Amino acid sequence: MVEPLRKSAPPIRNDEAPRPAIAPVSPADAGSPRRIQPVDKFRRMKRRDRVRWMLFALLPLVLIIGAIWYVTGGRVMSTDDAYVNAEKVGISTDVSGIVQKVDVKDNQHVDAGQVLYRLDPRQFQIALDNAKSNLAQIGLSIDAMKQDYRRMLSDVAAQQAQVDLDQINYDRNAMLLKSATISQAVFDQAHYSLDNDKSKLAALHEQAQVQLAKLGGNPNIDTAQHPQYLQAKAQVDEAQRQLDHTVITAPFAGTVTSVPSIAPGKYLAASTTAFFLVDTDHVWVDATPKETELTYVRPGQKATVTVDTYPDYEWHGVVESVSPAAAQEFSLLPAQNTSGNWVKVVQRVPMRVRLDTSDKNLPPLRAGMSVEVDVDTGHARGLPHFLTGWFGRSHRGR
Repeated sequence: MVEPLRKSAPPIRNDEAPRPAIAPVSPADAGSPRRIQPVDKFRRMKRRDRVRWMLFALLPLVLIIGAIWYVTGGRVMSTDDAYVNAEKVGISTDVSGIVQKVDVKDNQHVDAGQVLYRLDPRQFQIALDNAKSNLAQIGLSIDAMKQDYRRMLSDVAAQQAQVDLDQINYDRNAMLLKSATISQAVFDQAHYSLDNDKSKLAALHEQAQVQLAKLGGNPNIDTAQHPQYLQAKAQVDEAQRQLDHTVITAPFAGTVTSVPSIAPGKYLAASTTAFFLVDTDHVWVDATPKETELTYVRPGQKATVTVDTYPDYEWHGVVESVSPAAAQEFSLLPAQNTSGNWVKVVQRVPMRVRLDTSDKNLPPLRAGMSVEVDVDTGHARGLPHFLTGWFGRSHRGR
């Protein structure tokens, strides 16, 4: 097939300026994206230059704003290595026994002094009754000792009278013996009776002293003040204490947890933890910031706490204390950097923040929650600190 002849374009005259021409679109390129023309490229280049110059103009402004922020900032120490903490105690008792009744449920809030669970009290009641009986017997024994002492004094008085009579007979017989009125045998018998009765009197005196010593040196001592009675009374008190400890109460208000670990009929040895009690009414925050962040932190400074669980709420408090030693000092195997190839690691120092939980509109805090702590140290960096840091970095760079 013969193609039709095309007309040739007229020649361009020299006096005409070249104009940018738009390339004809071939039928094959009809469906493809529109090609970028030289005019569009020129406009984009001008726009890029304008944005570049604007960025160059904003750079000093950004540096100035950043320097102002650095100089006036730095008064707030922030750390996210912090957790809510509360008093936690494992509920137990110092007596062994069988669980008779559990009076609370898991995750139940209890008041101070509320009964948590009870042990079978029968063996302890028997021990208490036995101790009371022994106490009564001791009281009767003390009264009997008083009566014995008074009887011994009567025996001493009677024996003293007998000794006095023997002494009179002895003296009379001694005078009669000189005048040969009586025989030597009668005198010897009187002498023997006197010595024998004196020995008996001495023995009665010793028995009375022993009995008086058993009475504490006071024959009229109050029975309740006698040492034996006090000892028996202590046994009664101990038996009563053990009986009282079969009823376990809450030492403070809080929430009980892990209650299903015990049930009626289970035997609990002494000091075995039955479940746990967490004080949810008085909580604090334990934080472990880096040692480089504690430069200006002091006890008593105000703190703001945000809890990850409640991002829309804030708690306020104060720095209660800062630990006198880093956390690694209390580890089982503290680091010993005695060799020459050690790596310096920034240590963390425990810090406690006391929270104000008096606002009942705030949600409850639970031990173990992750929090962020901001402490207002009241110390800004200032221009000297900025210049020192800047020139210090420049010097190290050289």
